[in-house]
Amino acid sequence: MKRILLLFIATVTGAQATCPAWAPARTEREITQLTAQIARWNDEYWRQGASEVNDGVYDQLSARLAQWQRCFGYAESSESAPPRLVSGVMHPVAHTGVQKLADARAVSQWMAGKRHLWVQPKVDGVAVTLVYHQGRLQQAISRGDGLKGEDWTEKARHIPAIPKTVTGRLAESVLQGEIFLQRSDHIQKQMGGMNARAKVAGALMQQGESKTLANLGAFIWAWPDGPQPMEERLTLLSQAGFSLVQRYSKAVTRVDDIASWRDRWFTTPLPFVTDGVVIRSADEPEGKHWLPTQGSWVAAWKYVPAEQVAEVKTVSFTVGRTGKIAVVAQLFPVKLDDKQVQRVNIGSVARWQTLDIAEGDQVLVSLAGQGIPRIDRVVWRSTQRIKPTPPAQQYNALTCFYATPGCEEQFMARLEWLSSKAVFDIDGLGRAGWKTLHQAQPLEHLFSWLALTPEQLRGTPGFTPSRATQLWHQFNLVRQQPFKRWVTAFGLPLSRAALDALADNRWETSVSRSAQGWQRLPGMGNLRAQRMVEAVHHPDISRLAQWLTSQKIPGF
Repeated sequence: MKRILLLFIATVTGAQATCPAWAPARTEREITQLTAQIARWNDEYWRQGASEVNDGVYDQLSARLAQWQRCFGYAESSESAPPRLVSGVMHPVAHTGVQKLADARAVSQWMAGKRHLWVQPKVDGVAVTLVYHQGRLQQAISRGDGLKGEDWTEKARHIPAIPKTVTGRLAESVLQGEIFLQRSDHIQKQMGGMNARAKVAGALMQQGESKTLANLGAFIWAWPDGPQPMEERLTLLSQAGFSLVQRYSKAVTRVDDIASWRDRWFTTPLPFVTDGVVIRSADEPEGKHWLPTQGSWVAAWKYVPAEQVAEVKTVSFTVGRTGKIAVVAQLFPVKLDDKQVQRVNIGSVARWQTLDIAEGDQVLVSLAGQGIPRIDRVVWRSTQRIKPTPPAQQYNALTCFYATPGCEEQFMARLEWLSSKAVFDIDGLGRAGWKTLHQAQPLEHLFSWLALTPEQLRGTPGFTPSRATQLWHQFNLVRQQPFKRWVTAFGLPLSRAALDALADNRWETSVSRSAQGWQRLPGMGNLRAQRMVEAVHHPDISRLAQWLTSQKIPGF
């Protein structure tokens, strides 16, 4: 029960729902290439049982393709349907696949008018048909195109979890289910998919016997033409050796019941990997009427992916206070967990070039530690490669103390650092505030704001009189900050321990200290000591130190 046969077009939120402003030639290229790629993924998935992209990526890119087709008047493709197999073993009962539902509201609408509903985990493995004749396992058939599949009988005989003999009603039966990788206390929310399906597919397709077969389990989710009452069906399956299906099948009447089981199975230990839940009605037609894409009595409500596909709007560069250049991707907004993500730091220029990210690319975004968004990889590249040129100017820890052309980014980063708790803790003055102030009262250098008058602050657009007065008082209080804070404000390469160990809080002492003298302080190795000497003698820092002297700042 994996890639759906009835493609649900996932909701495309925010700006991504708008149509791209493409010329006709580019439109044709983009749609043609993505259509071809999805067709290749389909063929790979249905014939081999695995794919280089997971269901979440596949679904979202399929939705993107459908959106483009609607935007430009193309006939929507049906690439989600399985490719027909020329050869293979006929299924006694076709695999229908499942319709995918987006949210609780869609589930509620699907439930309307249906009775005898049950919810099960959507086990993440490889679908199979098991045929029992005269009480013995006669055939195991891969899902294939839903009508025909590969003969996996010999492989199935080496899977201990699949009973080789059954009795009673099951002696002449056709079962459909999932062959999965057995796990011990798998918590989906914490551990994710573990690439479990690909491992199962690999073991079943490998020539010869694979050791993995002994670690595979079987979860039966359909017994065409089996007993009508679901309770009886589950009991008989459990008695035959398929015990998991009874344990993990729950009768439900309300969408809240389904949501509750869905949440529970997402956060508690299970013996298999899952990617959502399946809701099914026990009122199903006879097996002879089952057809691919026609399973109206069964649907899936998948978990929200831990990663989302997002389109790159623009790529830009920022310069930090130490001069490091970072590449930033502006994305059309996507939601991850409870966060709206539209700006992601790619990292260094080198990483950006390695990832080869351009405007219009589709990237996979997830949340790293502490909920910080990150780009994991590019899943689809635009046919038109629009990439900006990185800044040519060389930045480092000793550049942009003055607001000179080309220094806008680093200069603002330095100001933002000054107002942080690590330095002067100027309440409520972030980068946006500094930009507003700099536009109204151009700052010559890093400390020019110390000389601003109350009148100048009150004349700054966006600053209320009370806010301007509050800022002026805060600026005045900064004048009384200890010498160590001012050394920190320069961003000098002192270790924290060395900063605390400074015996003489005077700038002239710092200027006269040799590299050997700096090395005597804790945490100051040879390289850091040499950098410290270079810094205190740098012309821009010397000029700023003289200016602070004129302002009667302690230590200067």
